[in-house]
Amino acid sequence: MSVLLVGANPGLTVRRDGATVAFVSMWRVDWSPHGAGRAIVLWHEGRTGVVTATPELGRWLAGTFTRHFPEVEGLPWPEPVVTEAPVAFGLDLAAGCTVTGGEVGVELRGPSGHRLITVENFQGQELNLSTVYAKCAGGGLTIGGRPVPGTVAGFVADAEVWTAPG
Repeated sequence: MSVLLVGANPGLTVRRDGATVAFVSMWRVDWSPHGAGRAIVLWHEGRTGVVTATPELGRWLAGTFTRHFPEVEGLPWPEPVVTEAPVAFGLDLAAGCTVTGGEVGVELRGPSGHRLITVENFQGQELNLSTVYAKCAGGGLTIGGRPVPGTVAGFVADAEVWTAPG
């Protein structure tokens, strides 16, 4: 197995009237072949964006991983617009996380039910995932200082390792 990524990847979905209006995947990459860094990958009402100080890493995260997450399955996925900006990433597996970058802000609160998840051939890809995962009791997403309204479901994920054959 080749290690592709070591880090953390909390996520948050906003749904309204049964439809996904936003999904945000927050990345803290401690190591990868594309370097280390932080990124926010956001799908919102048909548009895809990446906020990161390391654009190459952000594009790789969006295309290799986030694009294949079940939360965005079946949604249009245009080429992400990259905003080069620092991302502040605070994660506490007992309390939740706060991530901000560019005009995007995410908060997750009340993680519980921590468990280890391992998935082989994630979403039909030749990628394997191992992570410590916990659902969150609440949270929110703001874009441009305005809350994105809807029902929020979020999770924290840390000690995350992605591998591939070879």
